[in-house]
Amino acid sequence: MHASIVTIGDEILIGQIIDTNSAYLAKELDKLGFQVDEILTISDKSEEIKKALANCVGKRDLVILTGGLGPTKDDVTKKVFCEFFDDVLVENSKVLEHVTVLLESIFKKPISDINKQQALVPSTSTVLFNTVGTAPGMLMQKENTTFVSFPGVPFEMKTIFEEELVPYIKKHFQGVFNVHKTIITYGIGESLLAEYLAEWEDRMPPNIKLAYLPSPGKVRLRLSTRGSDRELLLKEIDNQVSLIPEKVLPYIRAYEDIDFPEIVIKELQNRNKTISFAESCTGGRFAVLFNALPGSSAYFKGGIICYATESKVSILGVNPETIQQHSVVSEEVAMEMALQSRLKFKSDYAIATTGNAGPSKGDSDVEVGTVYIGIATPSRIFAKKYELGQPREKVINSAIAKGLELIYNEILKK
Repeated sequence: MHASIVTIGDEILIGQIIDTNSAYLAKELDKLGFQVDEILTISDKSEEIKKALANCVGKRDLVILTGGLGPTKDDVTKKVFCEFFDDVLVENSKVLEHVTVLLESIFKKPISDINKQQALVPSTSTVLFNTVGTAPGMLMQKENTTFVSFPGVPFEMKTIFEEELVPYIKKHFQGVFNVHKTIITYGIGESLLAEYLAEWEDRMPPNIKLAYLPSPGKVRLRLSTRGSDRELLLKEIDNQVSLIPEKVLPYIRAYEDIDFPEIVIKELQNRNKTISFAESCTGGRFAVLFNALPGSSAYFKGGIICYATESKVSILGVNPETIQQHSVVSEEVAMEMALQSRLKFKSDYAIATTGNAGPSKGDSDVEVGTVYIGIATPSRIFAKKYELGQPREKVINSAIAKGLELIYNEILKK
């Protein structure tokens, strides 16, 4: 089963908004067994939409379009659908009733002529009802290709997809399964990892594909296969994972596609331990990561963003003599920051960061890209220095990756 995703909107093409719809749809279609062959973003022009539709006829089993279904003049998708399918717009009474209730009961305003246009759909289309908005989805077919049009508003698109299209797909499309297994490695670069896995990869069955997905501090290994027997596919993947060379095992942190903060959080939860942060150059990023999951109060005690030098002294409690003697970006200050965070928040562990993320120097003469990460545990306090280069965002992301690796190793010691 092959699919294409088409997002419509000049606002995407000029970078005004980020296209999150395509990422969501690609992930969900993969779960449903589709192979997404193309993700395309086009302008609001009628001729571009027609060209995209024509290019997919007979080549794809499913084509999903998002955007261009609003009531304003620049929303032309319904009109193009009618022209492409040689159809006419008709009023759908169910949609009109819904739009009327939504506007008059919830938004407390009368329905206008422009709002009523939301109830117009191609006469031969299958209406995909939108319970959270005014623009319905539409489903039409041509030469064994199913075309679906969704509104571009993400929460509306997701609602229609889950409530209307998923049941349709499960009923009308043959069952094929995509199976993926993601392995998270930390502390080893992509090149060395590939060298360690070369023989293992060479012996891999041809129906299993391996991808390396590197990012700061970690490499994800994704094994993928596809077929009609899901249980057999899972067994084949698991068998391949069991054959990973032993020299790679120390670098593996998880056998599922989760971010490293969640891996650290799980270890804290398993041990009933807590953590806090004192952040300078990372600007609160650690705190955001550890506060993102439900139930974070069980392990996350708090954090202090002490970016300015004086805040490290007046708020966090770092000894000013330590800063004067060793510089605000130093091993000694990082250690004091971690200790003060652990003491103030009464946490079991603490991470502290101080450095020059760039692009220019701050209150320290150390080179741009220099970061010290301090760690405080129930048994010791230490700090490590890293030269992380540039640009600024790379420094911050790399510092977070290094800090997570340091604290993870300390937690595992207990």
